[in-house]
Amino acid sequence: MAAGISLGGRIEHGGNLARARALFPDAPEPWIDLSTGINPNSYPHSPLPANAFSRLPDPKDLGRLKEAAARSYGAPSAAHVAAGPGTQILLPIVARLLKNGGKAAILSPTYAEHARAARLAGYDVREVNDPERLLEADLAVTVNPNNPTGRIVPRLQLLEIAAHLSGKGRLLVVDEAFHDASESESVADAVDSGGLLVLRSFGKFYGMAGVRLGFAISHPDLVARMEDELGPWSVSGPALHIGTEALADREWRRVMRERLHRSAVRLDALFEQCGVPVAGGTSLFRFVRHAEAQRIFHALGQEGVFVRRFEDRPEELRLGLPADDQWGRVETALAKFTY
Repeated sequence: MAAGISLGGRIEHGGNLARARALFPDAPEPWIDLSTGINPNSYPHSPLPANAFSRLPDPKDLGRLKEAAARSYGAPSAAHVAAGPGTQILLPIVARLLKNGGKAAILSPTYAEHARAARLAGYDVREVNDPERLLEADLAVTVNPNNPTGRIVPRLQLLEIAAHLSGKGRLLVVDEAFHDASESESVADAVDSGGLLVLRSFGKFYGMAGVRLGFAISHPDLVARMEDELGPWSVSGPALHIGTEALADREWRRVMRERLHRSAVRLDALFEQCGVPVAGGTSLFRFVRHAEAQRIFHALGQEGVFVRRFEDRPEELRLGLPADDQWGRVETALAKFTY
């Protein structure tokens, strides 16, 4: 199964504090929500233009956003970039690009929405655990680095898979939602060769998930088809302003990567003190695989710290990073767990 929990056809994701309160009604408030992989340090953008909400988004502003995204993500040009209101909205559009359905292979366990989008597009979906199995699909999907495990498929292997699929009119989708906070190598610069589409998420690394902004990077022909389906004004005026500014800010990105790395190391050390080694993750989230995972989940929940668990894989947990003023409570909560 994937990183989302399916509840009656609906996929349960992190960030649901109503669920946390139902599970732990006596926990202290305010809740510390570590159930997502969103940077707790939001990008300090400049004030929004006075007319950001009162006028329709300007196509010229969208062009500037795409240029900033191409430079930041290493795409060949702005023509290789489609922008939308979050990568979640882009998934079903991507799944429909091949038109004829067929077989979809999702390298799993991973983000569950990829499999859902492929099924909605009419694919026979198989969740596989070996990258070589992606070669058998019409639509192949991998999240790199993976959510929730942090697994990384090497760039060369991804390019070989894309080349194989391209020769058969098929497509490899590489979701690089957490690439900004990892050591993986992007493949966004290689999309002109065909058979390859890369997804990039803005909100996670920049700590602004509510802005709803994401990108698909591929050959201009596929990008044009996606933009036709997205239609005009697919990105809001505020998102255009914030995204363009943030993506151009190389220094903030450099400093933040170092800061997140230090926080990830600190969180790992807290778990080591409890006798629980961290099994993987990225600098935006940590992944724990342990026989006592459910006890850890409850020990933290009772102290008002909500982390991500997986009902079909009870030995696994994913934890985001605490904000600066939350570390004390997290340390206290973990100290109450003894393995």
